[in-house]
Amino acid sequence: YTPMAIEYTRHLEPLAVVYDCMDELSAFKLAPPELIKREAELLKRADLIFTGGHSLYQAKRRQVEGAPELKSRVYEFPSSVDVPHFAQARQPLPEPADQAKIPHPRLGFFGVVDERMDLALVRGVAEARPDWHLVILGPVVKIDESELPRLPNIHYLGGKQYKDLPAYLAGWAVALLPFAKNESTRFISPTKTPEYLAGGKPVVSTSIRDVVQPYGKQGLVRIADGVLEFVKAIEASLKPNPQRAKWLKRVDNFLSKNSWDRTWEEMSGLIQIAVGRRRAAVSSAKLKVLKKKQVETGVSYNVLSSFRKNTSTFDYLIVGAGFAGSVIAERLAAGAGKRVLLIDKRNHIGGNAYDHYNEHGILVHKYGPHIFHTNSREVFDYLSRFTQWRLYEHRVLAHVDNQLLPIPINLDTINKLYGWNLTSEELEKFFASVAEPRVPVRTSEDVVVSKVGRELYEKFFRNYTRKQWGIDPSQLDAAVTARVPTRTNRDDRYFTDTYQAMPLHGYTWMFEQMLNHPNIKVMLNTDYREVVGVIPYREVIYTGPVDEYFDYRYGKLPYRSLEFKHETLDREWHQRVAVVNYPNEHDYTRITEFKHLTGQVHPKTSIVYEFPHDEGDPYYPVPRPENTRIYQQYKALAEATPNVHFVGRLATYKYYNMDQVVAQALTLYSKIIGKRRVEAIRPLAREVKGNGHAREPLVLPSLEPKIGNTPAV
Repeated sequence: YTPMAIEYTRHLEPLAVVYDCMDELSAFKLAPPELIKREAELLKRADLIFTGGHSLYQAKRRQVEGAPELKSRVYEFPSSVDVPHFAQARQPLPEPADQAKIPHPRLGFFGVVDERMDLALVRGVAEARPDWHLVILGPVVKIDESELPRLPNIHYLGGKQYKDLPAYLAGWAVALLPFAKNESTRFISPTKTPEYLAGGKPVVSTSIRDVVQPYGKQGLVRIADGVLEFVKAIEASLKPNPQRAKWLKRVDNFLSKNSWDRTWEEMSGLIQIAVGRRRAAVSSAKLKVLKKKQVETGVSYNVLSSFRKNTSTFDYLIVGAGFAGSVIAERLAAGAGKRVLLIDKRNHIGGNAYDHYNEHGILVHKYGPHIFHTNSREVFDYLSRFTQWRLYEHRVLAHVDNQLLPIPINLDTINKLYGWNLTSEELEKFFASVAEPRVPVRTSEDVVVSKVGRELYEKFFRNYTRKQWGIDPSQLDAAVTARVPTRTNRDDRYFTDTYQAMPLHGYTWMFEQMLNHPNIKVMLNTDYREVVGVIPYREVIYTGPVDEYFDYRYGKLPYRSLEFKHETLDREWHQRVAVVNYPNEHDYTRITEFKHLTGQVHPKTSIVYEFPHDEGDPYYPVPRPENTRIYQQYKALAEATPNVHFVGRLATYKYYNMDQVVAQALTLYSKIIGKRRVEAIRPLAREVKGNGHAREPLVLPSLEPKIGNTPAV
């Protein structure tokens, strides 16, 4: 917990050294001068460095800037919270005796009272509003008690036990974080922030960096500096809040991802890997000595075997925490009682479907729009186990000839494009007159030209496909443009699937519910190769690029990647629909506006531009015959590799939709446990009573829109 401990622990040879860095201790008052030198030594020795906040995480990474191997050992763990404990404060509780006589309104603080507290601010607030009463709990440390402001409306009640804090918190109108802006507060991430919020109290804080982001920017905490602004913020917090219920739901949504249990699980997983690495290194060194001894004595020594016997073994190591990996992890854990380790290179679950609230409190899809649609009752029922739904039918416009026209091409598209007034029958005849029959249909160009002719192909498809795939449609498999239909009616929906909806609270929330099982351990920022040979497991389920798994033995399979440019605009709406395609102008292919997808109500709006590239994270397998031939070689290798299962878009080199990936994962699970797929998930199907149809999927026919960044109920 402190670098000073290295002075008396150098002689130890532990399985791992973990530096739990909760504060920048060298900036504290009375810090010993040798602390900086000791910390430099500890940073070099530590297998893991846990930092108690984002600012501290950045600072420690800067400290090891010249040592990349040390940088990878630094992990961010912002303050977590025991929500049920502090949530007791949302209900009336018996008043502690020493607080019961203090008049209302009460403004409270609990924590250490030291040089980090802005005592001048505390005095200024008390003087400005003598009718307010400031309750301060906690020991006075490193400052003289004579320095404390003494006024009739400031009450110092001393240190309290953790179990008693909710009872004090319940009696406050507003909770305070009156921190000074100095070196000792530069890197703090106050644990009391989520504790106050769990208690349901409005919070006012000075502009401490790790409070401003994320709490201030998400509208969970009021930020103010100086006596005048701090008083105004408290006054605003004391007023009745008609949006309190919605604010509390935003608070609860934020805190649901921030429990000490989750922090412990992530830390525990990282420690297990660190211990495994150290053991493997020690075992390797011992093995060399013992093998030499074996030659000399004829006695067998199997150190690594002994290590594996004494280490907990996972039934499955699953590589990739997107749809494929998460679904199969949930099924194996909940459906078959297997112990699963799920790892991902990225710092989040959900794969490309990951969404999050940006700094303005708007829910955005980090990797471009993900629209859920399926004709599979089975897939929809399965996912309904982990989310409620917001009904949503996707509509897209294309910017063509300075007009915004519906895509897929339909009756309105043609009438608006040419200024006509055709009927459906007349449009059908028009398409037949301009179509250029292609037999057989092999390429994406063939698909479109054979249906709607050359001119519409040039206006809507050719240049868009060139940008998206980096090659002409005449060189691309027919499956790409075959995904986009042509209609002779006025149906402007992009999809016509039976089930079209968006997860009510977002994709990430859905994945969190899916993976919330004691048999599932999740490790992020973890490469597959870091685990192999370190953590014992019986079988592997691999969802990454299949060519990468086999070290590109037959060459690299081509993928298309995307670059995303996110913007938040200071207006309520930017475009009429969620997605507008730009086939003929600009380097980007489309602009997505997320509020159309989420239903969120917010005075600002967030959009994203998509720029296709050859380099970057693999998103789309490129469907061409020569690529298929290469993949077939990798497929043969995959089928011949024992105890490894390949599933998902990248592992099977196929352009699947999300529902198809879910179906593929459910099929793999059924194969593993030896049951038909529907039987394998039947216990999870929900029944909705009172609608006359047993086992109908859970769809909400009428939902309130989201308010701010609060999911509607």
